[in-house]
Amino acid sequence: MELADFVQKTAAELGVPGAAFGVLVDGQEVFVGHGVTRIGGTEEVDRDTLFPVASVSKTFTATALMRLVADGKVELDAPVRRYVPELRLADADAAERITVLNLLNHTAGLDWNLVGDFDPTLAQFVEKMAELPQIAPPGERASYSQAGFNLVGRIIENVTGLPYEKAMAELVLEPLGLTDTVFDLDDVMTRKFAVGYNPDPDGVLQPAVPWKAWKAGDRGNNPGGGVVSTVDNLLRWAKFQLGDGEGLLPTEILHGMREETVALRASTLGDGFGIAWFRKTIDGVLTIGHGGSGNGQYAELLVVPSRNFAVVALSNSGPDGYQLNQAVVRWALEHYLGLVEPEPEPLPYDAVRAEEMAGRYTNDAMNLDIVASGNEITIAVEIKPELRASTEAEIPPDLPAASLGLLPDDEYIVTGGGLAGQLGYLTRSTDGTITGIDLAGRLFSRATA
Repeated sequence: MELADFVQKTAAELGVPGAAFGVLVDGQEVFVGHGVTRIGGTEEVDRDTLFPVASVSKTFTATALMRLVADGKVELDAPVRRYVPELRLADADAAERITVLNLLNHTAGLDWNLVGDFDPTLAQFVEKMAELPQIAPPGERASYSQAGFNLVGRIIENVTGLPYEKAMAELVLEPLGLTDTVFDLDDVMTRKFAVGYNPDPDGVLQPAVPWKAWKAGDRGNNPGGGVVSTVDNLLRWAKFQLGDGEGLLPTEILHGMREETVALRASTLGDGFGIAWFRKTIDGVLTIGHGGSGNGQYAELLVVPSRNFAVVALSNSGPDGYQLNQAVVRWALEHYLGLVEPEPEPLPYDAVRAEEMAGRYTNDAMNLDIVASGNEITIAVEIKPELRASTEAEIPPDLPAASLGLLPDDEYIVTGGGLAGQLGYLTRSTDGTITGIDLAGRLFSRATA
């Protein structure tokens, strides 16, 4: 079976209206487009169709920051306050101690993000960070934080004296000829772009509004998730990451971004963080990558440095677009490189373990509800009702209860629904009490038993 055949078959099974995929293999590019840019339209998705790439943006932001490191303008071990003296956090000690590297590898101890109905500049976003919970001391553990990467964007602004988007253009996008990698919706509207979709209560796909994961005009989230790009540009981005730095970065700094700075436990995203990149060893071979989840749109970029290989996946339907992207990435790794990543086999149902972990877990934006009933454990993901009530913007639907399987050592795997395949683990206090759960690299604290 060819890639095109696999894409068409799998996308049809999952009901994804539009998607674009690219593979870099043996110096050649393979592209497959599926479907149309919007339901009811005739414009086909191609290699130049724009998709919001959400958190894949973090790889761009980190690379720009490393240019400032290479120029001696920023030090990774320096406190963030050196470059953002206006920073105030809920934990005053943490505000003094958090380093630039803590932000780049998600060890700052910051909760996921600021949520609510506001349209901030980066300066305004940083001003509101005093409201963000501190979930761990700096450097103690990794927990994925959008807010932390937005703060990296403010470092870039303060050091360069330029708005983040202009600095990104000068530091990265223009030198690499990434002419279809943009931030502003005005730039999107002049190009071909994909509309995102989410299912309504009857399962019928409806256009996702806002187009990104937040309202138009919100610049505060651009460093962590505001990039819009194409398969063509993302393959060019992957080639840069595989290369020698092209005069923008010393090779040792560019390739040093792949080196592990902190390990991750039981995470589908990877075995550890480099600088922005998730590191994952598949069949004994190191891969680096990053995914992105927007409003009804999903992105995936995976690079295999030792094989000069990369795969890009973009899709415009939630939540099944995520499953399509993952399926295509797995297929490409197996059929082009012979690399297979088997999923762990869940243990038999354990009523004692199940009852112990059952309850509600929460972070700043979401509630996780784990229920043990009969011989099954389920996990449901809910956007906090107060968050929905606080904004006029449409928010993606909640994920209904799906099966969860137990693994050894307080770990688990989601075995059904939109999060199928996701790994996670439980956090315990010194007395053995369960205090939290990790899912998709984020810590959710226990609210109820």
